[in-house]
Amino acid sequence: MIKTTVVGSYPVPTWLQVFSTRESLRDAMLAVIKTQELAGIDVVADGELYRWDVNHAETNGMIDYFVRPLSGITLDLSRRQLDAWQQRAGMTYRAKPAALVDGPLGAGRLDLRRDWEMYRDLTTLPKKFTVTSPYMLAKVLADEHYGDLSSLVMGLADVLKEQLSGIDADVIQVDEANITGNADDGPIAAAGINRVLEGAGGTTAVHLCYGNYGGQTIQQGTYEKLIAFLNALDADHVVLEIARRPEAELTMLREVKASLGLGIGVIDIKDNEVETPEEVARRIDRAARELGVERIHYVHPDCGFWMLPRSVADAKMQALVAGRDLFAGR
Repeated sequence: MIKTTVVGSYPVPTWLQVFSTRESLRDAMLAVIKTQELAGIDVVADGELYRWDVNHAETNGMIDYFVRPLSGITLDLSRRQLDAWQQRAGMTYRAKPAALVDGPLGAGRLDLRRDWEMYRDLTTLPKKFTVTSPYMLAKVLADEHYGDLSSLVMGLADVLKEQLSGIDADVIQVDEANITGNADDGPIAAAGINRVLEGAGGTTAVHLCYGNYGGQTIQQGTYEKLIAFLNALDADHVVLEIARRPEAELTMLREVKASLGLGIGVIDIKDNEVETPEEVARRIDRAARELGVERIHYVHPDCGFWMLPRSVADAKMQALVAGRDLFAGR
């Protein structure tokens, strides 16, 4: 049967924004997990709250949480280094890099196993644990050590691979929201993601989306240009933004290798309007007709919920499960 899941993030509860303590973090995780349980989600996440930082609320910790603790990193850039960054092609959306790489990368103070262990025992439901792709991290770093993008990506990948050792989540998911607009880098991104997933012990997944900040699509491109990238992944399934994409893109996914299960986005997270179960069921049915129902392993939102109001995110999860059940004839 097609399972329901979330991509990862959830709106940060108000009390955690005000009282960012370890106790309030645990309470927030419990609330997020219980909300998914009540909605009927099959594979839950902790809302990616383990990386919550009030100082980096605008990125939900997707970059800074993974980068700042590393050894080989400095946050202090000279005027020359900032000027060089601002002259890089494709970086107009970011005034400065997340950090500067000035030596060989190491784990430093990053401890993902500690984060997993805080979340692991809060529910008996199947769980996923998410990390940001080394390619996406590399794209927002200035580099004065490795000298080329591929080497930087693999340096980050080696760190993340080691970090995943001992994390026994049911699903380990790598999140990549940059390659969608830079398909020519597909071989580099796939090599880095595959290296990370070598450290995963359970089911492996890769999430692709076209970016979301305030409901805006960040990356420009199509799945047609990403087929080679998808077919190069050594993962069990992918978690794809589909609900917000042009209808023709479903057909493009027919070229994805049969060994790669498909997760289909059927909930639009860039819109506050809550889908009806009937609408969700129609989206699943269309994907099943285009791709074959046996190819669809999961249905889920297009991306994380973190920028939506909690009431909207909760209602969309309920619609997701009700729509899946309607499709399945329950």
